[in-house]
Amino acid sequence: MSRRCGFRHERKLRAVGYSAIAGIDEAGRGALAGPVVAAAVLLPEKFKHKRLNDSKQLLPERREQIYRDLVGNGSILWAVGIVDSVEIDQINILRATHKAMRAAIESLTAVPDHVLIDGLPVYPFPLPQTAIVDGDCISLSIAAASVIAKVTRDMMMREFCARFPEYCFSQHKGYGTELHLTKLHAHGPCPIHRRSFEPVAQPLFAFARLGGELDKADAIHAHAGHLELRASAEEDEIGSNRLWTA
Repeated sequence: MSRRCGFRHERKLRAVGYSAIAGIDEAGRGALAGPVVAAAVLLPEKFKHKRLNDSKQLLPERREQIYRDLVGNGSILWAVGIVDSVEIDQINILRATHKAMRAAIESLTAVPDHVLIDGLPVYPFPLPQTAIVDGDCISLSIAAASVIAKVTRDMMMREFCARFPEYCFSQHKGYGTELHLTKLHAHGPCPIHRRSFEPVAQPLFAFARLGGELDKADAIHAHAGHLELRASAEEDEIGSNRLWTA
């Protein structure tokens, strides 16, 4: 069941003196190809939107309409930070994600007093922060950042699809779907694939049957590396503590 986003955390921060509170989220951390994109969003205190929620819970058409609503609203400040696949391979996906988040917040035209971040804390970070696990389902500021990051990255992946049509990036957006793995096996990696990610680094993964038919057991084994990378920075939750403040 989806949870309704609100301003609960934003109100708590305003009650102790913070006035400009930004939400930050990323898109593309777990993909095998393309950039990681982070967005930072400052919503006005009285902002309302009936349909805004975590971008992963929205159908693409609705997500893109909400994106247009957000970026077309002159009272909303937003910015994105982008780290490409080459740099991801150089510094690793966790550092790349944190770099994109810092770039997004530094690109805002106003400096926030405090930042709400989806997931775990980001260090180093230039501003006071509160990290909220599943924050994109709880905080409207983070949900807005989630939508802008996701749609921005999707648009980039559609552009990459025009450059590299054999990979069908517009369909899977670089994630490790069966279609993507099939295309990766058939054509090998292209310039936007992340060479440090195991399924890309091992191009003969998961194909044991003649004709390139994907063997399910091998696919699960090969895809495990991708899943481990996506979770590499995640820590086990202790008790019910799902909120970090720095």
